[in-house]
Amino acid sequence: MPAPPPLLATRLGDVRSSPVRDILELTQRAEVISFAGGLPAPELFPAELIADAFARTLAPTVAARALQYSSTEGDPGLRALLAQRFCGRGLRCEADELLVTTGSQQALGLIAAVLLDPGDVVLVENPSYLAALQCFGFAGARLVPVACDEQGLDVEALPALIAEHAPKFLYVVPTFQNPTGRTLPAARRARLAEIAAEHGLWIVEDDPYGELRYDGERLAPIGAHPAAGDRTVTISSLSKVLAPGLRIGWLRAPGAILRPLAIAKQAADLHTSTVDQIAARTALEITDLDAHIAALCSEYRRRRDALLAGLASALPAGSTFNRPDGGMFVWARLPDGWDAAALLRTALEHDVAFVPGFPFFALQPDERTLRLSFTTHDAQQIAEGLARLRRATAR
Repeated sequence: MPAPPPLLATRLGDVRSSPVRDILELTQRAEVISFAGGLPAPELFPAELIADAFARTLAPTVAARALQYSSTEGDPGLRALLAQRFCGRGLRCEADELLVTTGSQQALGLIAAVLLDPGDVVLVENPSYLAALQCFGFAGARLVPVACDEQGLDVEALPALIAEHAPKFLYVVPTFQNPTGRTLPAARRARLAEIAAEHGLWIVEDDPYGELRYDGERLAPIGAHPAAGDRTVTISSLSKVLAPGLRIGWLRAPGAILRPLAIAKQAADLHTSTVDQIAARTALEITDLDAHIAALCSEYRRRRDALLAGLASALPAGSTFNRPDGGMFVWARLPDGWDAAALLRTALEHDVAFVPGFPFFALQPDERTLRLSFTTHDAQQIAEGLARLRRATAR
């Protein structure tokens, strides 16, 4: 008889597989046009640049170091370049304030490992990034949603929630949020920083999309505000602007928790892949990443506009949706009586897909909501996908 499996850890009890990942499994057929995954466009990856960077990284004079173990904090040259990018976005930063992580998802895991005990409260936007909800739930945290409107987080709701729940931190995606595409205005960012200082609130600011801006003026990160700088961990990534397969993320943290985060990373994986870090650093040294991002934004703007141009006729009459200034996502709400998950089942029969919004809510999901990503397909494919969605809606 085969041996029985070992008992699983109790912290897995409330953690479920990501519905988004499960939906992506259903959309792997080549004929499916999927608005489901928040994926960069693969045809826009700078493949020749990355190939050149790896060739230089594995040159005889460099290969021995690139293939060796590295420091937990990350390659010093890469950290210096990443610090410069934060400075360019308005967040003053030094290389020794950064920790390179294996994607920004690992940064979330490290924060959970260092700050959360079972039963601790995390305040989250409602809706919020699904993988963060999973990560904090896996650590045993209790998720308390903060009300949001079309401009994002209702910051004036925070003092009462802080007094009631004594949260360990607030998790927020302030720029082109996943899943809604919303951006927290400058005035609310400043007020959030003030509230954090007044009430002793720590902030985890996740900013993987901030450089993908198509309209409007760039906004400084929350961590750039003086009132919040000593109590904000800011996370970012090269996944959306260079290539996700490199798995290069990073976090900036105040010294009080940077060292504990580095120790947690030692326990997790010792360090992020040395060869990938040096290749990423080399790519940043030999190219103008800002020019590449500008080209991405130009194309993604066209794709966003193509989705928005046909979405009203593809969804049921009475549906609403937003117009994000950047990022990857449009957030929509169906009329009363509709269920996005039920519409998805019909849509898949027409070889088109999206993500229902319910998994992104910590509590009381809105079953009428859905998220559509516009970055993976060109304008012609988007038009065809909307035509299929229109037929599914008609059924």
